[in-house]
Amino acid sequence: MAKKGEAEIEETKAGFSVGKFVQGTKEELDKVVWPTRQQLISESAAVILMVILSALLIYLVDNFFSWASTKVFG
Repeated sequence: MAKKGEAEIEETKAGFSVGKFVQGTKEELDKVVWPTRQQLISESAAVILMVILSALLIYLVDNFFSWASTKVFG
């Protein structure tokens, strides 16, 4: 009985098969649960909103520290 590691080595020696790769890729894509259009739109809007809010927060903090450094260092 071959060990698990030896079996994997024997499989890799056989080489790369494009057909097996395409078949495996298709099987994996069939397992994917794709979002509905409504889910896609609402989640995209949430991401865009969070990016805008994060950018605004960074902008405000940067302006505050810029203002504070001019007051401290003249």
